[in-house]
Amino acid sequence: MDAEHTPKLVGTVWGLLVLNTLGSTGAETVVPLPRSLIQMVTMGALVAAFSLALALNLRLRVRASAFLFLLTLLLVPSLIASADLESGLGALFRCARMALFVGTLWLLSRWWDGGPTFVRHHIRMYFVVLCSVAAGALVSPGAAMPDLYGGRLVGALWPLTPPQIGQYAAVIIGLAVLLVLGHRTDRRSAALVIVPSLVLLVLTHTRTATLGLLVGLTLAIGSLTLTSAAARRFFSWAVLCAAVAAVVFASALQAWFLRGQSEENFSNLTGRAKVWDALLAAPRTLGEKVFGMGLGDKSFDGLPIDNSWLAVYHEQGLIGVTLVAAVFVVLGGVALLRPPSLARACAIFLISYCALASYTEAGLGDASPYLLHLAVAASLLAEPAPDTPLPVPDPPRRRVPRWARTSEVI
Repeated sequence: MDAEHTPKLVGTVWGLLVLNTLGSTGAETVVPLPRSLIQMVTMGALVAAFSLALALNLRLRVRASAFLFLLTLLLVPSLIASADLESGLGALFRCARMALFVGTLWLLSRWWDGGPTFVRHHIRMYFVVLCSVAAGALVSPGAAMPDLYGGRLVGALWPLTPPQIGQYAAVIIGLAVLLVLGHRTDRRSAALVIVPSLVLLVLTHTRTATLGLLVGLTLAIGSLTLTSAAARRFFSWAVLCAAVAAVVFASALQAWFLRGQSEENFSNLTGRAKVWDALLAAPRTLGEKVFGMGLGDKSFDGLPIDNSWLAVYHEQGLIGVTLVAAVFVVLGGVALLRPPSLARACAIFLISYCALASYTEAGLGDASPYLLHLAVAASLLAEPAPDTPLPVPDPPRRRVPRWARTSEVI
């Protein structure tokens, strides 16, 4: 089905999925929001998204998708590990949430046609989220850049952490740049998204998002250089500007990158390495190694894991790690086999960004923005649905008078 035939309400469904994945923990907001209220809003958004997607696709027409098939299989170890209630009833609740999330993506796959429709929805919805962050910074600068986070930008209206804001800004900056290079949007519209998002990214001091943006754009634009003169010009200017900035602003860039941390703190990734070592050293039964401990809050001994692969291993075991790795292999393999195009470049950007961010961020094994990024990549790599020609009715049969019929010669 062509992009112009995609119902407008599909964008609403995508926005509800984005709202569901914003999370319920973060900085203190200007108006205190009870966590129970935030969870009610986010879960209500998911239920509404599934219901609306089902109403739009009552005939349950879906596209074949290895990506969604692997996500569906990922539910198996999640349910097996959560069934014994060792992780509490919350694990089963998270399994139900993931099932609704994947089910909604299956219903939306009907409109995955390799076009930029879902890229535009992605940019618009996350730009709305970033506008709320900017509004919070204008209303209460102190709450938006608290000392608790080292003066980094947080969500003052909705509880968002600096890594979350940096992730959203980096993703829509990269996609907007690629749309400009692919002549799918004008420079003025792109600048309205890129410039404020870049400012917010700088204020978050998020190294993972910044590196993901740079690496992802390098790979994506590199895939276009053979067929796009605009991509070649942009790539050349970007390399030149980066080289000049590295020389002129070396000390400032180093200070921004280190964020005032000591070399020891920087080397163990702000304490993440200690949590990872403790998680890997913890004793586990064979079943826990294979199926995991059940879906949880991506923490170990009360500390965030902040690594997608270790979080998946902890909660969904070796089977979960294998399935998540298969997701990247499938999406990356399909992207490499596609001929150079804007859709391929956007998919490469999203896949490479999620792969790099998975080292210091969790979320690949559960309903999260990272799975939404990969879902957009899957929609870009989907083959366009063949145009089905309309049936041509048979011409009406004319009654021939008896006198006009040719008599049979005997």
